[in-house]
Amino acid sequence: MVAVTDGAIRTDEPPELLLEAYRGELTAFCYRMLGSFFEAEDAVQDTMVRAWRGLAGFEGRAALRSWLYRIATNVCLTMLGSAQRRARPMDLGPPGTAASAPGDPLPDDTWVGPVPDARVAVSTDDPAEAAVARESIRLAFVAALQHLPPRQRAVLILRDVLAWSAAEVAELLDTSVASVNSALQRARATVADADTGGDTLRPLDAEQARLLDRYVKAFEAYDMDALAALLHEDVTLNMPPLPLWLRGWADIRAWMLGPGSGCRGSRLVPTEANGMPAFGQYRTTGPWALIVLDISDGRIRGVTNFLDVRRLFPLFGLPLRLDRARVAG
Repeated sequence: MVAVTDGAIRTDEPPELLLEAYRGELTAFCYRMLGSFFEAEDAVQDTMVRAWRGLAGFEGRAALRSWLYRIATNVCLTMLGSAQRRARPMDLGPPGTAASAPGDPLPDDTWVGPVPDARVAVSTDDPAEAAVARESIRLAFVAALQHLPPRQRAVLILRDVLAWSAAEVAELLDTSVASVNSALQRARATVADADTGGDTLRPLDAEQARLLDRYVKAFEAYDMDALAALLHEDVTLNMPPLPLWLRGWADIRAWMLGPGSGCRGSRLVPTEANGMPAFGQYRTTGPWALIVLDISDGRIRGVTNFLDVRRLFPLFGLPLRLDRARVAG
């Protein structure tokens, strides 16, 4: 069996295994490009099929990884050619109030969706590289990327996230180094205007663990005073696919005690999404939302409730029926 890796011909590893080794990082790349895990998964599958078909003619003049990224980039650029820009509710209009109607749900392709950390994991022993990988899948950052034209988006991801050289990116995109540098400058300026800050989920961080523990206890007790102590003053709440979003604890509190009062008595089950803390929320009536928390300086500054639980809960390993007695125990 012949396989090719990093410019060398090998005969000791089946090509399907060789290609599969890149699935996680390719999924992360396509997710940043497309803003949807489900579309990213389709793009990676298309990439793998094209690579499988072309592997026999691959001559090893470039590293296998570079060749796969070229295929994946072309697949994403084609998909983006007929797609609308994905967004977050905060991108579509001003904040509402607790008295505002939530609006009709908008189609899935309107929204930047969440991604399970485990499906875009990067194998690295470098803490700095791992931190960049987590930061670059944050919801706010991925949403900011969607403001860029597709080729600028690819340039920024390849240069600033994956640390490719300008020459490598120029070769991948069949353009000049000068064009790559120009596109990168414009892309950086656009992303710099977006609010992409916040803290990613930090493994074994005692301070963040205490904050999350307090959040779970306050939410499950529906203790508004305890929740308020954990939030930034300008905290936001959004609920895709609903267009309504709220800013500030006063409106969020009024919403939770009014239209959102069905959340009273909920249980939370931890998971991880977009390099950030996340929870499956189960109301007394059943699964309700995938909650993703944006944390900054020791407090919560953003709460995103993804309501498409039928698709998202299985993706995040969350059951659609919760054994409440087991969780309570």
